[in-house]
Amino acid sequence: MAIETSQPPKKEQQPTQNNNGEQFFLEGPQPRRLELWMLLRIIREFFRGFRRLHFAGPCVTVFGSARFKEDNRYYHLGREVGAALTRLGFTVMTGGGPGIMEAANRGAQEAGGHTIGCNITLPFEQSPNPYLDEMLEFKYFFVRKTMLIKYSYAFIVLPGGVGTMDEFFEALTLIQTKKIKNFPIVLMGKDYYRPLIDYLEMMVREGTLGNSDLDLLMVTDSVDEAMAHIEMHAVKQFGLRRVPKRFWMFGESDT
Repeated sequence: MAIETSQPPKKEQQPTQNNNGEQFFLEGPQPRRLELWMLLRIIREFFRGFRRLHFAGPCVTVFGSARFKEDNRYYHLGREVGAALTRLGFTVMTGGGPGIMEAANRGAQEAGGHTIGCNITLPFEQSPNPYLDEMLEFKYFFVRKTMLIKYSYAFIVLPGGVGTMDEFFEALTLIQTKKIKNFPIVLMGKDYYRPLIDYLEMMVREGTLGNSDLDLLMVTDSVDEAMAHIEMHAVKQFGLRRVPKRFWMFGESDT
């Protein structure tokens, strides 16, 4: 004879420090007061990001895996990319974590450039790297991705996992749908990205993607080729805007 057991009623979940804020936000309808609280928290993250990055200068965002160590060939490539972007006049922005992100920030600092990290709060992998002149912490992925894209003239995508693919396709989708201008995207790592390019070419043949959608997508292993592509399609096309003037009445000091 089966014995029936009853489960105690669930208590109303509260968004605490131990509870992933974005997970709670995406779980569906919540009590209105909690959804208002989350909305205010999201607005605060956007406001803080806009305020801090308004004076970042022209940026290029470098995407890539957090898992590569210093002895990895792609770490060395990321370091070269960071230095080259600095010489081209850009602030180097990354997700602020280890691996490729650290490498790009490190190369930029070593070349005398400015670095910014938009770090995401995660239970693993994503601790800020030590090569950041400025670091912002975010709880929500979609807020962080907005910052990484909003202030960038180009995107360099080194080998990475699903997070890197998410960021790559976000940028590509925004360009395809004309939500942002045709800023160049550079995939670095021909061998690594060959299956992805084959898949994108299949999408073109099937008619689900247009050839024009890939016009500014470059695949290369050469840092020099990547920089020439960015200079042609970002610097010469859009120019490098000056850093906006700070106003003391808004609490915007030069320090």
